[in-house]
Amino acid sequence: MDISQDVSQSQLLLKRVINIKAVVTPLWKEEAQKQLQSQLNQLDSKLQQLEMQGQRMVGELQQQGGGNPAVAQQISTVEAQLNQDKSKLLQQKNQALQQLQQVQTLELNGEVVQGQVESFFRVAVGDNLIKKMQVEVLLRDGVVEEIRGEL
Repeated sequence: MDISQDVSQSQLLLKRVINIKAVVTPLWKEEAQKQLQSQLNQLDSKLQQLEMQGQRMVGELQQQGGGNPAVAQQISTVEAQLNQDKSKLLQQKNQALQQLQQVQTLELNGEVVQGQVESFFRVAVGDNLIKKMQVEVLLRDGVVEEIRGEL
């Protein structure tokens, strides 16, 4: 019997989610603030575009229809959709503003969840699966500072 066959029968290759955390540093805060500010600028631009498109569409419909009830219904539908889209963008903007405020109040050297990645790992008879599933990576300014958990 080949030993590699014996090993493959007593081990499995599984996939897990690994949390990525970052140490709050002045550089991290600056980058996070820049990213959120850029997001806010994009949302403001989308809001302006939406407003201009809405005015143009309503203007064109008004020119076409005058007092036609069908056109009035179209205008109403367009305005309702524009308001719905505008509301979504304003919600996103509010969320980004709240995140920006949170970033500004974070204490240096604290840890924040940055995201997640998936990885494969081997598990064998006798391994503690719970511990092997609880792995996280800590970054400081993009550099891996620590790998926590059982690989």
